[in-house]
This record gives sequence, structure tokens and C-alpha cells, in this order.
Amino acid sequence: MQDLLIGLAFVLVIEGLIYALFPVAAKKLAAQINDISESSLRIGGVMALAAGVAGIWLIRG
Repeated sequence: MQDLLIGLAFVLVIEGLIYALFPVAAKKLAAQINDISESSLRIGGVMALAAGVAGIWLIRG
């Protein structure tokens, strides 16, 4: 459970960095999200999920 909470905290850190360092780019991305097809978003989500699982697997063994 502690690992899950640490992982969620890291997500907040990364998102906070994006908004703090690149606020204009974050706003542009949010405005353009409606123009991206659902299938492209789904594929991107699956790829991010797979990369995250692979990273955890490599780190944790």
C-alpha cells in the first residue's frame, strides 16, 4: 500500500512540474485534447500503461 501511495505522490510531483514549468504548453494541450480521436487517446493510454508496467517490472524485478 505504501508503494501505491508513493507512486501517486510521484504522479502529482510530475504533473505539478509540468504546470509550473510549462503552463502555456499545458493550456494548449488541454485546448487541443478535443481534436484528438478517441482511438488515438486510447492507444496513447495503453502505451503509457505498458511503459509504466515495464518500468516497474524492470525496477522491482
